[in-house]
Amino acid sequence: MSGSGRWEVEDLALRDRRARSFGAAAAAYDAHRPDYPLAGLRWALEPLGSTDVRVLDLGAGTGKLTGVAVAAGARVTAVEPDEGMRAVLRERHPRVPALTGTAESIPLPDNSMDAIVAGQAFHWFDLPRSFPEFARVLRPGGVLAAFWNDHDDSVEWVAAFDRLRQSSASFPPANPEPDLPTHPLFTSFTKSVFAHSQSRTAESLTATIATHSHALVIPESEREAILGRLTDFLRSRPETSSGTFEMPLRTTVIRATAI
Repeated sequence: MSGSGRWEVEDLALRDRRARSFGAAAAAYDAHRPDYPLAGLRWALEPLGSTDVRVLDLGAGTGKLTGVAVAAGARVTAVEPDEGMRAVLRERHPRVPALTGTAESIPLPDNSMDAIVAGQAFHWFDLPRSFPEFARVLRPGGVLAAFWNDHDDSVEWVAAFDRLRQSSASFPPANPEPDLPTHPLFTSFTKSVFAHSQSRTAESLTATIATHSHALVIPESEREAILGRLTDFLRSRPETSSGTFEMPLRTTVIRATAI
């Protein structure tokens, strides 16, 4: 079985620090991270033939993907390990059950979900331990889908911005065409990419970067220096210097079904 393939990380201690960094910044995460395109969620659930289904948002964070699934008509349960993130999720989506748990130990009965979705979380999961849990919780034919929002670096200024935001805790560049994960309990994964965007200002885009895990674990002096140069860059560019602009994003979605 292969992993997500997005990051090949040798420093497992740094990976663990980054994975656990979000709770203290939960309010900022909720305020500044983008949501996901409804079209991507509908594509993920397409094998089920309906969006009126039982969906588990796993590693749900503050509920960025939860809200999209609710808007699509799904009956959503959220599972999130971090107390701070879970508290914001409950405030944002008070009607959605928000449970404590992890991908490796999901607090739900066998065959209880039609779909499991994960937004910006799948790469943190211990996949050898998680895949049997996914298969246990899903009904036969149920969908497993993972979502990632990335900057659209085919846009010149976005590529330049991304070069400036690297820190001492950044991982090596991801393989642009990573291997899709595989597991004998699931069909082969397929992938689709959706255009997306987020309305930002120079200040709010910099604040978004401040919620990224690499920026949360570095020394404050390095963090301030990076955020300062990002703000200066955005204020210097005609595309981003005056008020609100659309940050170009690409949303990658992969899906498979339980056998």
